[in-house]
Amino acid sequence: MSKRLSLSKYVTEFLSPKIIFAIDLSFSLLASGIALFPGLFLFDPSNITLAVAVTWMCGSLVFSFFSMLLFRTYKVIVRHTTLRDMANYVIAFIVKDLLILSLMWPLGWVDASIIVALVVDVILSVFLIICIRIFMVQVFDSYRTRKGEFNNQQRVLVFGTSDKSVSSITRFQNSSHYKVVGFLSSNRHERNLKLSEYPVFVYNDDEELKKIAKSISLNAILFSTEADAQKEQNGLISFCLKNNIKTLISPSVDEVIGGRFMKSRIREVKIEDLLGRSEIKISMDAIKDYFKGKVVLVTGAAGSIGSELCRQLAGFGIKQLILFDNAETPMHNLRLELEARFPMLDFVPVIGSVRHVPRLDYVFRTWKPQVVFHAAAYKHVPLMEENPCEAVFANVYGSRNVADKSLEYNVEMMVMISTDKAVNPTNIMGCSKRLAEIYVQSLGLAIEQGKIKGNTKFVTTRFGNVLGSNGSVIPRFREQIQNGGPVTVTHPDITRFFMTIPEACRLVMEAATMSDGNQIFVFDMGESVKIADLAKRMIKLAGLKLGEDIEIEYTGLRPGEKLYEEVLANSEDTEPTSHDRIRIAKVRQYDYEDAAKACDELAALSKQVRISEMVQLMKKIVPEFKSKNSIFEMYDKMGGGNINS
Repeated sequence: MSKRLSLSKYVTEFLSPKIIFAIDLSFSLLASGIALFPGLFLFDPSNITLAVAVTWMCGSLVFSFFSMLLFRTYKVIVRHTTLRDMANYVIAFIVKDLLILSLMWPLGWVDASIIVALVVDVILSVFLIICIRIFMVQVFDSYRTRKGEFNNQQRVLVFGTSDKSVSSITRFQNSSHYKVVGFLSSNRHERNLKLSEYPVFVYNDDEELKKIAKSISLNAILFSTEADAQKEQNGLISFCLKNNIKTLISPSVDEVIGGRFMKSRIREVKIEDLLGRSEIKISMDAIKDYFKGKVVLVTGAAGSIGSELCRQLAGFGIKQLILFDNAETPMHNLRLELEARFPMLDFVPVIGSVRHVPRLDYVFRTWKPQVVFHAAAYKHVPLMEENPCEAVFANVYGSRNVADKSLEYNVEMMVMISTDKAVNPTNIMGCSKRLAEIYVQSLGLAIEQGKIKGNTKFVTTRFGNVLGSNGSVIPRFREQIQNGGPVTVTHPDITRFFMTIPEACRLVMEAATMSDGNQIFVFDMGESVKIADLAKRMIKLAGLKLGEDIEIEYTGLRPGEKLYEEVLANSEDTEPTSHDRIRIAKVRQYDYEDAAKACDELAALSKQVRISEMVQLMKKIVPEFKSKNSIFEMYDKMGGGNINS
């Protein structure tokens, strides 16, 4: 029983460094003792007297202790020993014998027999240390294999033979759930090869995959990158779904916290991994340099975009981070997360609304932010179609308040988060964001033209849907699938553009560093995705069959909803930048006085809940705003209406 417990501890907690030190010291002494014998047989044995032997062994004990302590050889986890570690052992033993030589030289005891003993001591010490480590690793692997068989470890193949694929194996070494049995490749030139002592299994079609899976009792395939998973979504992943084989993925950079991986390092492939495309490359070094040492305010800090901005800013060496949001529970959760993940971060959570000017003024007056990210907004299209006054009050009036305070308190830059729905808007939410863009850009132009005093730069960023954001389609589909369906899709042909939340946030920060001010940046969103196809793929990933286990139900377009979102980065409506995937939108410029007057009127109408007049004024200011599937279509038929009617 005690042996089993000690082995279990070895497997789960590593062997104690003290034990390793004692073992290494013992074998070093053994090597030194054996090293004296060649001198006895090859040379005059009378040269190695008792005094010489005692001095030799005492020197070995003291200097072995010193050199191993100096080079910290006992700190290396035995089962993770590398060639570099072995080189460290060699140096440690050479140092030991040089010190023995320096001890015996003044005593006049150094002759041919001692020189031979020194050489043999180094070679034998290294040999014995290597042997004991190989023995320990074999014991560990043997025990782990038996333990894995007892616990029904799942057998895994790593997809590909790249460096990342090989490095992925290390994450399984201590897993009680998975056991790597080899690599999987479609490259016929890699047949019968071995990598890191693991065989490479090569396949050309599904039949070969079935034979491989059956021969090794395959349970799962691991993808080391999202790009690999995306390429194989219609091939290998489809095969796995049909044959009840798990698909796993290693964590991306976005899932790394504070320079270390989360505890749940390996996870199953999710639909978010398959929807992406090659991410827009961003100069992170320039971004870090820009934000380092600054006080940064994020409005809407507890939301999907705002909270991710906070996470990324936390790693940039900023001086202070001010979190501003009116959602108490999400703010509390974000606070706990930041305290745990970034204990050195100086941050201040503030509960408040961008609609409340005195509260906003207090934040700017107290902490004097140098950069402001304005992510606070109402974003759900159907809900804002039903509550238009709140959409305008928060998105238009609130954005104006943030912009005005940024100017008043001499903020270096304000970055406003907008949306693709602001382009040719068909709903209240999209138009409210376009109106916010108009005010912010007109204020920046007024500063640039000298009409208003100030130095603040105003930047706007537009992008499409972000994967997994609060209330978005993917979490909704996932919940519906877990509940047994049906999965509800509004229309068979509806499509959307997607990007990941971390990528969207990096692009926002890139815009901040590359902008001269008063620009609306739009991003290349890649190819649009048909939502019905997305639902079908999620059903397959859940291991279910459409039509048998679960159904898709089409519910019809919701108020204000488009079938197709606008393409943001086309050459007709945008201008190029130095970055081939980021462009500047061509938009009509508004005079600041007209924009400010319009904001005043819209704010007054929204406060008074005069919906009809407010919506008609929105259509008058933004003539491209044409309602779809909405009660507000009547105002389009009336030619935009008249605010005084």
